Amino acid sequence: MTSRPRGRPREFDQQVVLTHAIELFLTKGFEGTSLDDLAEAMNMSRPSLYNAFGNKESIYRHAIEQFTSELRVAAGGALFQPKSLEQSLRSFYRRLLDVYYASDPPRGCLIFCTTPVESISHATIAEDLRRVIAEIDAVLETRFEQAQVEGDFPASGDCALAGQLAQALLHSLALRARSGTTRRELEELVQYGINVLLNLLGV
Repeated sequence: MTSRPRGRPREFDQQVVLTHAIELFLTKGFEGTSLDDLAEAMNMSRPSLYNAFGNKESIYRHAIEQFTSELRVAAGGALFQPKSLEQSLRSFYRRLLDVYYASDPPRGCLIFCTTPVESISHATIAEDLRRVIAEIDAVLETRFEQAQVEGDFPASGDCALAGQLAQALLHSLALRARSGTTRRELEELVQYGINVLLNLLGV
């Protein structure tokens, strides 16, 4: 049996300190954020920070995972409430806009607004980005499959491609929120996008 290491346990709330890291990465980006910046924002010494999370890339990946979890909580359930496909999609996008506009000014999405640049030179970050995209694709595809069973989506429709197209709108919302587009304008885009998507698919 391995003995427990001596010393005081870590006295911090991981979710809270990673929230501070997310805010910092959204503000300064991955490359623009230093370990000293992170230590100050997370209220931890650099040795404690490294012992708890590893190097800067590891902290960033922890932040990605936490942000992804927040997206799951915010929007995942909205798709599978007993509503029409159109209502479910509207609720899905609305809840994600809540996340994107949680700060003033809005900083958008940690994943879609920061990881594409870093994925070129960091293989692990590229892997994280592919994983998140695949997860969202799968969730949306499942919702379209459910709509097919319920007669709310054409039996001939391609659920996988429909899910990918629905996610493409999500990417645009994230980037536009970060660029300063107002929430009202994006809510109009959401409704128009849903209408176009469903009309193209014959719903």
